[in-house]
Amino acid sequence: MSRSIRPEKILLFYALLIWLGSMLLVGNVAALPLIVLPRRVREPIVQWGISIICRIFLAGMSIVDATRIDLSALDALNERRGGMVLVPNHPSMIDVFLILSRVPRTVCLMKASISSNLFLGIGAYLAGYISNRHPDKMFRAAIESVQAGNLLLLFPEGTRTTQQPVNPFQNSVALIAKRAEAPLQTIVLTTNSAYLSKGWKIWKPAEFPMIYRAKLGPQIHADASIAETTARLQQYFERTLERSIDPDLQLDTYHARHAR
Repeated sequence: MSRSIRPEKILLFYALLIWLGSMLLVGNVAALPLIVLPRRVREPIVQWGISIICRIFLAGMSIVDATRIDLSALDALNERRGGMVLVPNHPSMIDVFLILSRVPRTVCLMKASISSNLFLGIGAYLAGYISNRHPDKMFRAAIESVQAGNLLLLFPEGTRTTQQPVNPFQNSVALIAKRAEAPLQTIVLTTNSAYLSKGWKIWKPAEFPMIYRAKLGPQIHADASIAETTARLQQYFERTLERSIDPDLQLDTYHARHAR
């Protein structure tokens, strides 16, 4: 498979980023009237809208052959009934888009800076995403959200991967799962591209096509100590992954150019 940074693809890439920004801004404005609705009504609607925006953007990237994506394994999560903590590795910032595009009913644990982001802040608030601005409130809200039957998306590395295959995991993931009495669903993300990895600016183009693949790993129950559960998670990802960013990655089960 040849990879390139041809000028015409770079122009299409920038056009798609502008398109994404426009969809996010319009979505924020369109969602504002929903603030008067009860949270139990408003949040699923906004979560669905965010998922549609993510899916449309990724589909556009696939149509111009900027990306080749296999996320079909994530569809099984939509059949889940009951709370669960989704635990992926975190090679790049686009990971959130990948997961939300296929699993709409997801609550994200987000950085506090997102709440004041012009493109993301309003939608994140209306969707019920949980800020880490105040750790005590964050933990309580996260536990309550999982106990209420939600899927909570939380990256155990705490930041994007800077050492292969994964950074040291934080104990917060195991703590939330243990207190909520919910399983941890591992998700293995792999890519051939460093685009939007730690330190990569969004406007800096990458070589195309960028490949993204998601696979579901085992569920891990937080029935041991928090430290032991965290160690089990760490060991699983280290055994499963050689490199989360692998320039030689090929899609072995998905060959279409469109993200479904």
